[in-house]
Amino acid sequence: MALRVFVAGGTGWAGSELSKGIAKTKGMELVGALSRKHSGKNLADILKLDSGTIPIYSDIETALMKTDFDVLVEYTKPDIAKTNVIASLNKGKNVVIGTSGLTDSDYSEIEKVAIDNNSSVLAVGNFAITVVLLQMFSEIAAKFIPNFEIIDYAHEKKVDSPSGTARELAHRLSKVQESKIYVSEKDFVGQKESRGTRLEGVQVHSIRLPGHVISVESIFGLKDEKLTLRHDSGSSAEPYVNGGLLAIQKVGTFKGLKRGLDSVMEF
Repeated sequence: MALRVFVAGGTGWAGSELSKGIAKTKGMELVGALSRKHSGKNLADILKLDSGTIPIYSDIETALMKTDFDVLVEYTKPDIAKTNVIASLNKGKNVVIGTSGLTDSDYSEIEKVAIDNNSSVLAVGNFAITVVLLQMFSEIAAKFIPNFEIIDYAHEKKVDSPSGTARELAHRLSKVQESKIYVSEKDFVGQKESRGTRLEGVQVHSIRLPGHVISVESIFGLKDEKLTLRHDSGSSAEPYVNGGLLAIQKVGTFKGLKRGLDSVMEF
């Protein structure tokens, strides 16, 4: 039986590419989407898919009443993402989160709901395989270098800051160790905001300018030497499709919450 997938944000930049990938993947069936702008329309027509009728709804409550699915892929905006996720978990659905901007507090709440409903959530800040590798290499570096910071780059219209990729990277590095601070906040001279934000014991800076798509750097320093690990995205959402499909396939293999695509990958 095919895995029935519903994409919240199925007409968006990343969600539309993933929706096309789902429709072409054997063993998956794209059964619906969420989009306020295109509510009531046929996703198959919008994305030019040879898949019959794929209904689009404006809200998750209506979608849950009218469409049966196994996995929700959450790819909308941070202000509605948690509502979509929790509503789906309460109906026993498994969830893959691609939306950025959710906090650690949000994930703690989501994890509890998932456990209470015997469901699973796979939260992936970035589905690109190169980001998975950057996260892994950064964790290795953090074991040996206690001095590190993260720089998060994106286009000027990205509303969440830091990005989900930067948040996830900070979370993972904090599990290795907190980055060292040489000048405390009370001793700092000038505008404290210029040093970015302290996120789970890791210093994070966000840049939002035209000309950028999405990039992230983890920078490590020792006396007279430094290491920079950087990921850069291009203008296409295609790099996120394979990772998204893998997440959909793997989300039902556990219960509760897992963070990071590599948590379900075999190396």
